Amino acid sequence: MIGTSVEWYDFGIYATAAALVFPELFFPELDHALGTLMSFTTLFVGALGRPLGAIVFGHIGDKYGRKKALIWSLVLMGGGTVGIGLLPGYGTIGSSPPYCSS
Repeated sequence: MIGTSVEWYDFGIYATAAALVFPELFFPELDHALGTLMSFTTLFVGALGRPLGAIVFGHIGDKYGRKKALIWSLVLMGGGTVGIGLLPGYGTIGSSPPYCSS
């Protein structure tokens, strides 16, 4: 229950940032609606990864114990959140981080 709560909190924070901050931070050259759509696309990709995580951490929980699976999942979620916070914005590196423009 703790891991699920932290995961949904993490998704909630990311969804709020995707709606309010990411379009201006990563996609300023796009229309605001399209920038918001691109931001929510990254959230969608994360949601698609949940079943894969359930398979992997379900196996880890069965083989090594639920406590280790919980600790590793929380550490990886926290590391991912910190990594997102450290991403350079459009003003620093241009359009390279979020997508490749042609």
